[in-house]
Amino acid sequence: MVDFFYNLYLSWGASEGWLWEAIAIVTAILVVTLPLLIAVAFTVYFDRKIWAAVQMRRGPNVVGPWGILQSFADGLKLFIKETIIPSGANKVIFLLAPMITFTLALISWAVIPFDERMAIADINVGILYVLAISSLGVYGIIMSGWASNSRYPFLGGLRSAAQMVSYEVSIGFILVVVLLKSGSLNLTDIVLEQTGGDYGMLHWNIFMFLPAFVIFFISALAETNRPPFDLPEAEAELVAGYQVEYSSMAFALFFLGEYANILLMSAMMAILFLGGWAAPFEALDFIPGPIWMIIKIYFFFWMFAMVKAFVPRYRYDQLMRLGWKVFLPVSLALVVIYSGVMMYLGMIPGMAN
Repeated sequence: MVDFFYNLYLSWGASEGWLWEAIAIVTAILVVTLPLLIAVAFTVYFDRKIWAAVQMRRGPNVVGPWGILQSFADGLKLFIKETIIPSGANKVIFLLAPMITFTLALISWAVIPFDERMAIADINVGILYVLAISSLGVYGIIMSGWASNSRYPFLGGLRSAAQMVSYEVSIGFILVVVLLKSGSLNLTDIVLEQTGGDYGMLHWNIFMFLPAFVIFFISALAETNRPPFDLPEAEAELVAGYQVEYSSMAFALFFLGEYANILLMSAMMAILFLGGWAAPFEALDFIPGPIWMIIKIYFFFWMFAMVKAFVPRYRYDQLMRLGWKVFLPVSLALVVIYSGVMMYLGMIPGMAN
């Protein structure tokens, strides 16, 4: 994708000035942003259908064939509703918080490759970029909780800050394990390192790093505030947490940002552990890479939805104990063990046996 838009820019003529360059950049952004928003709408639909199936219900089935247009109808309903701002709220920060959450959820996708050289920005430090942007996401939630001038959103914002910081530590250690094997911070290089042979899936990191994958998956649930770790918006004690005072499109931006982050973590798991766009067998290489990438993303999203349908919510003390007393020491031990084994086997790039 990078080469395509660069060649498009050259064909229009760099001598035309900054206008054509800006048009090429905006076009590249829209090519990712618009499909992502449509994917989020269908993701909400799939989420509700999965919960309904587990509970032996039908789920959305009225708006459109099989109810597939339900998410678009909900979006239209939110769009035409009035935005209500509490009288005691800090209005600027109150409205800025959902915009920050939504924007950060979108710009993280700039470095996600759907095929070789098919990313808006195929930068050498792509994994650090994703980690940095996801770390900033907590600010939108904290700002919304504080600006609402209400106890329930404020407590939800504090919970989210502590929760996301706690589980980002474990995610960081798991990333170290994968980076040692790939020898690169570039997401495309991480995928290419997992390809090769008639049975390419045997090179996927999930088989070698299965314990690390389990920790990463559970930490991703906590990072995205998904059940059983949806304590920042626990309706039993916080009504709806940090977003309880929001309505209309401000609430919709939080909702879109949450699901965009869920798909982002699914994409990261597909890249880090499941070979990204690579086919499991060479005989299936005729299927385009982006199709494989989308299949793997929605496979992990299905796992997210099934956890929500089956697993009861943790208490907050259980959540923090799991992050600091279990995942932190275990992930640190995995870094030591895997690095030692890979060094002994000569699997770390640039290091001899």
